[in-house]
Amino acid sequence: MALAVVRDLRLETVEEVAAFEQDLLAEFVLARASAGVLDDTIRGDVGPVLALREWFGRPLWEMEPQDLDRYFGRHRRDSASGTEVRQAVAFAVFFEFLELRHKAAIHAATGFVVESPLDEVNRPRGGTSARLRIPPPEAEIGTLFDGWRCDMEEARKYAPAARNYTASRLTSLIGPRISELCLLQIGDVRWDLGRFGKVLLKGKGKGSQGRGKKERLVPLINGSRDLLEWWLTGPRWEFDERVNDPRAPLFPSERRYGDGSSRAVTDDALRTGLAAAVAQHLPHQAGQLTPHVLRHFAASEPLPQRHGRRCHPGDPRT
Repeated sequence: MALAVVRDLRLETVEEVAAFEQDLLAEFVLARASAGVLDDTIRGDVGPVLALREWFGRPLWEMEPQDLDRYFGRHRRDSASGTEVRQAVAFAVFFEFLELRHKAAIHAATGFVVESPLDEVNRPRGGTSARLRIPPPEAEIGTLFDGWRCDMEEARKYAPAARNYTASRLTSLIGPRISELCLLQIGDVRWDLGRFGKVLLKGKGKGSQGRGKKERLVPLINGSRDLLEWWLTGPRWEFDERVNDPRAPLFPSERRYGDGSSRAVTDDALRTGLAAAVAQHLPHQAGQLTPHVLRHFAASEPLPQRHGRRCHPGDPRT
């Protein structure tokens, strides 16, 4: 049996980065063609992506929402609204391609966790063809988490099921990135800060160009404090006994170190858990309701509801 060629993805030179980008773009074109997309449409996708790359001056996997704010808000401010919408569609398709197929490879090669810079705040409005990641209404999110919580009580492996539920529910309440969930340690939950407590979310990044690790404190609103209290006083103990260790992972894996302590959960485990729950309890959203869309749901909740403690469908105390 022939062995596959394994490529060393550690990029060390400008030339290697450029070659990697070119490979990704070529695969993107081929993937669109294999989906039956017309050549003119493919060119309409690639052109804006190349223009954005030229303006940005760095690989697009480094782009954040604030960068796209400047692109649409300053550089393309005089463009017709229809043109901006078409560009946004192209960017959404390209970043979805990067996230679905190459997120792990890009992180291994560069240290960056690629996520679409388009969000509900900076996405150009207008038109009906844009592939927007519109979150489901609150009733459907409630249906998902109600059913999920009932299922996990009967799950073959209760602890991982409860972990996946808690991580996804936290995303729907206060909007952490999935990469931030994987990095959370127990000591990052600051119960004594502010009215509800806060959690310290830490992002990954490289130190070059002043874009190192980023941190932000997020209030434990919308019942997220109760959710984490339930998690830490109950299911978290099923993994190991390091619940009082501030350096222990908040969301552990079943994999362990040599001393028996749990490793941190991976984003693949959390994505798989959410996908299975969506397929079971919200099947019309299968393949559509991702951790990123749950972040959009958290951001789209009406502001008056976001500043108090309230009981959500599916929360442990209901």
